[in-house]
Amino acid sequence: MITGFILRALDQRIVIAIAVILAIGILVPASNLLLPADSAFRIPTYVMSLFGKYLTYALLALTLDLVWGYCGILSLGHAAFFALGGYAMGMYLMRQIGPRGVYGDPVLPDFMVFLNWKELPWFWHGFDMFWFAMLMVIAAPGILAFIFGWFAFRSRVNGVYLSIITQAMTYALLLAFFRNDMGFGGNNGLTDFKDILGYSVQSDGTRATLFFMSALMLALCLLLSSAIVRSKYGKVLIGVRDAESRTRFLGYRVENIKLFTFVVSAMMAGIAGALFVPQVGIINPGEFEPGNSIEVVIWTAVGGRGTLIGPIIGAVLVNAGKTFFTGAFPEFWLFALGGLFVLVTLFLPKGIVGTVTQYFATRKSYQKAADDEKVRDAALAARAEAAE
Repeated sequence: MITGFILRALDQRIVIAIAVILAIGILVPASNLLLPADSAFRIPTYVMSLFGKYLTYALLALTLDLVWGYCGILSLGHAAFFALGGYAMGMYLMRQIGPRGVYGDPVLPDFMVFLNWKELPWFWHGFDMFWFAMLMVIAAPGILAFIFGWFAFRSRVNGVYLSIITQAMTYALLLAFFRNDMGFGGNNGLTDFKDILGYSVQSDGTRATLFFMSALMLALCLLLSSAIVRSKYGKVLIGVRDAESRTRFLGYRVENIKLFTFVVSAMMAGIAGALFVPQVGIINPGEFEPGNSIEVVIWTAVGGRGTLIGPIIGAVLVNAGKTFFTGAFPEFWLFALGGLFVLVTLFLPKGIVGTVTQYFATRKSYQKAADDEKVRDAALAARAEAAE
């Protein structure tokens, strides 16, 4: 049953995309670790870490496409799930510092010592164990998505109203995590990480492993997402997107269908956040910014909503452009981003991948029509010859 579920996901485009992602995940770290420093083909560690960050953004865009492109839920709060996964990873990394912190406390992180905390808060217990932290990476965003979705979908909140309350949710979390008494580092967040699983976070080998894991998780989540949308459940999911009232009239529990997809998407976003933190070296409340969620929407729209592969391409291209513009023309980046969204909306409403797919489908249709016409002409000519 599970094998059939996975095999249905493996259409040609998905197989090629997964192969490309895994190839990048292997070749980039290999070039960094195996080639000499003066080689023209060696990818520097900082470039590898930068593109590793792009891969986590690509995974985040994929999670949004699952709910927006296939279920019609325009979430402006996916940055919250991403940040929660990042904080879970950050808490594990902070517990690994131990007595090597500035204040030398073997249990309390530096910010807690500075704020005169006397003991470790109850919700920090267990984060010294990697397996528990990884469980929280998916559980924390999953539980938040379940609670939020349970009330929102059963109240039949749809459209722009749902988008507004998802944005309100992430903004509320932003304000909460800014507070020092929350126990998450306040405005400064969590940083100064040392080790992960006993290996230095700064070493080339660890950076290469994190890059590979980012590519691997992106490939696995793409496979899972494809399996979902190509299953019988995925057909109903698209029905909810295109005709929710009709789908409800046919007897489907639309709220449960939406809730399942929303929770799965949030869990995958948490994984993206967890992979983001050790590569960037910090997690702070700024990751909850509503503007970050809006950027994810732009990545998805640019790449192609409802294509799975498109948001991955969109996230990498837009963030590569952001890196260039913020370095070369920092004052024009927001204008460039806004202009890009307007241009895509007006001239590429289906995004890059959607437009290319439509072009080849139209071309194939025209070719088929031309071939059919040739067959008809040949048949008519044969009849005319026979009649003579």
